[in-house]
Amino acid sequence: MQVVQGFHPDFDVLSRRGLDVRVAPEGRFPLIVVALPRAKALARDRVARAAPALAPGGVLVIDGQKTEGIDSLLRDIRKRAEVGEVLSKAHGKIFTVTGGEFSDWVEEPARISEGFLTAPGSFSADAVDRGSALLAEALPPLKGAVADLGAGWGYLSHHLLQTSQAVTECHLVEADHAALDCARTNVTDPRARFHWADATAWDGPEPLDHVVTNPPFHIGRAADPSLGRAFIAAAVRLLKPSGRLWLVANRHLPYEAALSEGFARIEEVAGDNAFKVYACDRPRRGR
Repeated sequence: MQVVQGFHPDFDVLSRRGLDVRVAPEGRFPLIVVALPRAKALARDRVARAAPALAPGGVLVIDGQKTEGIDSLLRDIRKRAEVGEVLSKAHGKIFTVTGGEFSDWVEEPARISEGFLTAPGSFSADAVDRGSALLAEALPPLKGAVADLGAGWGYLSHHLLQTSQAVTECHLVEADHAALDCARTNVTDPRARFHWADATAWDGPEPLDHVVTNPPFHIGRAADPSLGRAFIAAAVRLLKPSGRLWLVANRHLPYEAALSEGFARIEEVAGDNAFKVYACDRPRRGR
């Protein structure tokens, strides 16, 4: 059995269980199960990429929730393929698909208006995130070794490498494999280093002078501030004693206690009614 997973923490968990995990299907299979994501375009893309990996006579199984658009996808698939029995339970459906042509559903990375390449379904795939833009505007020229935790498709790293000639290395750490692939195109500075990794567990090659981050705060549809707190803890661990964290967050997220526990000095240096930007000095290791 082969499992396709492009999110690094889940890739690691599945690998530790002894499964054969890849970031894209490799080979042909008699049966493929597609679990739907939330984004409609990304769901269609998964179906389109799974179908060519079927062996002759193979069967595609689609599994999803109503909140993930399973009903509308079922209607669309019925227009172009043979659908078997549809099983419904709670708020979900599962059904089989044979035959059909789905190549026009493939979603390739695309350029947004600012010229950056973004992956479908990734964070801020349609435009530069306002919080990231505020953080970029607040950054002074930086020096030394820097990490961009949760770098996405590379907006913050692209900006700081353009404005900070004294940066020696910029480590882009991102768990979404597709987003990091786009970052490799968007950030061509030779000082960039790319890491497909869980930012909360990543170990840098050297203590860092700066960490910049716009941490995620969702698991599925539910807000989970513990993700941001884990990014803050990672910054404390990775920075030099004289290092500085630059962080942007939605204004309603309660990160101040974690920042005060992790750093000797915190200062709100920018923001608006929706976002806050903090500069935090002198990490308190050992706490």
